[in-house]
Amino acid sequence: MTRKALTIHQLDAMKRDGEKIAMLTCYDATLARTMDLAGVDIVLVGDSLGMVVQGRASTVGVTLADIAYHVDCVAHGLERAFLLGDMPFGSYCDGPTAMAGAVRLMSAGAAMVKLEGAGPMIDVVDYLTRRGVAVCGHLGLTPQSLHQLGGFKVQARDEAAVERLLLDAQALEAAGAQMLVVECVPSAVGREVSSRLRIPVIGIGAGAGCDGQVLVMHDMLGLGERAPKFVADFMAGAGTIAGAFEAYVLAVREGRFPAPEHEY
Repeated sequence: MTRKALTIHQLDAMKRDGEKIAMLTCYDATLARTMDLAGVDIVLVGDSLGMVVQGRASTVGVTLADIAYHVDCVAHGLERAFLLGDMPFGSYCDGPTAMAGAVRLMSAGAAMVKLEGAGPMIDVVDYLTRRGVAVCGHLGLTPQSLHQLGGFKVQARDEAAVERLLLDAQALEAAGAQMLVVECVPSAVGREVSSRLRIPVIGIGAGAGCDGQVLVMHDMLGLGERAPKFVADFMAGAGTIAGAFEAYVLAVREGRFPAPEHEY
């Protein structure tokens, strides 16, 4: 029996009802199907593929063609899960360029596209959403800005940075963003962002107070060489990859992940 795909309105309802949202990255049809059956709500074809699939040192070298290829693969494995595609570095520097990229990813099967940052990106989000594109923002640690940030570091550590992040989050929502990922910020900041916005806020290293959680699949399967503090190994004790995905979904739903030891 075919299961109906989740919509952004259903994800909004999960936030309103206090039901935690489980998201994972994925890059191929077989594992997408396994995630779908395990109850993962959102599958992200992330530019993290540059590091975990292509072996790069960062996400910067990933191309739009790379993302579109993997979106197409993942889309063939999903029935229920909501499919989100990353806009890679350099693909959304202005509205028309971003629109062309979004069309390509949505044509491949993405229901929504994700882009990093605020500032000039606010206008890009407005441009896209006025033209029918569902957009997810991304604040905090933005991996495409790795060199500008000076490495993978926790963000929003001081009062001024927290206030700036909160204002950026509200500006993205006002521009039409329908979801937000917040990465590597203190748990209190993740909770505050989630409470201020109407749209779902998905955390990665942002604490249990977010509306949902996302991890890179390879990390949560224990395949990373040096897992960040915010990662838990769900493969340990699971027995199978399907079991690891199911354990992750249940831990997120029940509020057991992230635990205090995973927070900043």
